[in-house]
Amino acid sequence: MLRAPEPQAPAFGEADLSNCEREQIHLAGSIQPHGALLVVREPDLAIVQASANAAAFLGLEGALVGRTLGDLGGSLARCMRPHLAEPLGEIPVAVRCRAGTPPAAFDCLLHRVQGAGLVVELERAGPPVDLSKHVEAAIHRLVGCPSLRALAEEAAAAFKDLTGYDRVMVYRFDEDGHGEVFAERREPRLEPFLGNRYPASDIPQIARRLYERNRVRVLADVAYAPVPLEPRVSPLTGAELDMSLCFLRSMSPIHIQYLKNMGVGATLVVSLVVGGKLWGLVACHHYAPRFVHYEVRTVCELLAETIATRIAALESFAQAHAELSVRRLEQRMAEAISRDGDWRAALFDRTQALLQPLEATGAALLFEGEILTAGEVPGTQALRELGRWLDERPRAPVFATASLGRDEPRFAALTPVASGLLATPVSNMPGEYILWFRPERVRTVVWGGDPTKPVVVGDSPADLSPRRSFAKWHQVVEGTADPWGPAELAAARLIGESVADIVIQFRSVRMLIADDQLAQVSRQVGESEQPVLVADAGGRILVASKAFDSLVGARPPRSLEELPALFADRDEARASCATLLGHRHPWRVEAALAATAKPVLVRADPIFAGPGRVLGFVVVLTDLSERKAAEVARRRFQEQIVAGHRPLSARLDSSAGLLYRNLLSAVVENAQLAALEIADGTDPGAMPAMLEAVRRSVARSAEMLEHLVEHASRVAGEGEAKS
Repeated sequence: MLRAPEPQAPAFGEADLSNCEREQIHLAGSIQPHGALLVVREPDLAIVQASANAAAFLGLEGALVGRTLGDLGGSLARCMRPHLAEPLGEIPVAVRCRAGTPPAAFDCLLHRVQGAGLVVELERAGPPVDLSKHVEAAIHRLVGCPSLRALAEEAAAAFKDLTGYDRVMVYRFDEDGHGEVFAERREPRLEPFLGNRYPASDIPQIARRLYERNRVRVLADVAYAPVPLEPRVSPLTGAELDMSLCFLRSMSPIHIQYLKNMGVGATLVVSLVVGGKLWGLVACHHYAPRFVHYEVRTVCELLAETIATRIAALESFAQAHAELSVRRLEQRMAEAISRDGDWRAALFDRTQALLQPLEATGAALLFEGEILTAGEVPGTQALRELGRWLDERPRAPVFATASLGRDEPRFAALTPVASGLLATPVSNMPGEYILWFRPERVRTVVWGGDPTKPVVVGDSPADLSPRRSFAKWHQVVEGTADPWGPAELAAARLIGESVADIVIQFRSVRMLIADDQLAQVSRQVGESEQPVLVADAGGRILVASKAFDSLVGARPPRSLEELPALFADRDEARASCATLLGHRHPWRVEAALAATAKPVLVRADPIFAGPGRVLGFVVVLTDLSERKAAEVARRRFQEQIVAGHRPLSARLDSSAGLLYRNLLSAVVENAQLAALEIADGTDPGAMPAMLEAVRRSVARSAEMLEHLVEHASRVAGEGEAKS
């Protein structure tokens, strides 16, 4: 079968609202006129492309293409040369120089485009920024925020103070890509946007990807006339210049129209990237033209890195708090099975212990044909139907929905009590789950304009524009519950894992007690996903699960006395096993398997029928590979943070070096705090990636700090020389 060809992505400026998702905004071919852009060939620094305004911007006569940077007068070429040995592929470097006729002060930003030359962007020199006030003090305030809400409000205040824009919003994306104004600082004359939501279509995916790479974008004047590059196609590549990292890059005409519809005159937008993904934005709006210079933009980016790291810490802390509640619940279940021979009462005797960690209003346990409930739940028949429906779905550690009736219309009648469903299996047997419920929450969502009517088309292409009116548009949302967050999903997974361990112990005990159920329960134990052994009172192995065989990578033992041979440290294992068999003491140890070197947690318990009478033993192994890898990642992170940040540049004098160390110390302190929260609260499998994201953030911040401090030091030196 022939497949239809992929639609061609529209060129910059040629998109409409039906295809703007794919507009090639990084190939703008033009700049905003508050600066000038040159593309030079290395190593001779000959100009091969220039913005049409470059000569006039520098006060020079004639075309610049074909000339070298040394021909432009002043110190431009000389100031650039010390940086040409640097990669310049991710973070542009700024140098203060003089160029043109007569020579004037400029800030020059340098970065390389693979195979396309060195990009030189010039802006008029800006005033110095008090880095101690706007970086060091701000970081300490941000790090001290105890919640996401407090952090967002402090961030909005810090950016408002730093940039002077009329409105600053911290904009957070939800799981569907829609944005919400989560915090706001504004001039009193402006209407509030706090709480407003904007549809995902307002920010195309191609723009979101660019936001992850180029963290700060400035639009100085929505009424600007774009200045083209000459020639448009690069003589070095035969293609258009990739302008992803150009701070002067022209904005999409559709985005410009969008801002005009809002009455906005200028913008500054800074990305919040958490764990390598775009979490949100700090969006600054001004209602007249406004431009901020290099130093302010870089401080904005540094603060954004600090905010993103703090977000990761706070979200991990929420998960750690949920995990603590789960561990307490697990302890009560273990005590109950040892004391009473059953665990279900402990799960439900304190309703809030089961409901509060997940902020649920009801819960149900479906186990061996019986149902136990707490709080507000659907009827028994509906609960059984939910169990059968979950059996039909692909197996996963956690299933979650905030709109059960929409996902499966036959459950629509449950919406008032169970619009939200969170489920985790407690065994590999059909129909055995813990379910949590949230009721429908009918609420009014305030959108910044009607999200269902995004396109207005007039009589000519010039009339095509995004939503013209940004008056608040209210949508009544029905049939949904509050969505389950990462902390609730993590808590459900942990409770499911804990109950699954308890279930296998419970079934093992019953196997030892009830001979008539031996065949059925042996099958259930043997097919368990937990690595488990069950032995009789003499230590003879009665059953080993397939998962046990798979984990140890060796022939399973015939008795507990053979168990130590599975471990790398046989002597320690032999002593622990002897204590288990001879003195009936539990065996708890972290050990390495001999065959695979995998780290495991050994949990071996005697099962008592009464005082002094042992029925047998249950041995459960837990694979610690992910946890150990996470610990290694945490140690490596600490080593890299302490010793691996960029060394101080020889270009920094003593006072600049001291400022750099003080600022970097605040950045590192925030990162180390975040690492502790991530290590305590993040799923071990995800921890290495999260720590690596924080490490990259520190490295990025250190590099920006060095450039910024060096630039500020040079500017201050020039000021002293003039005075």
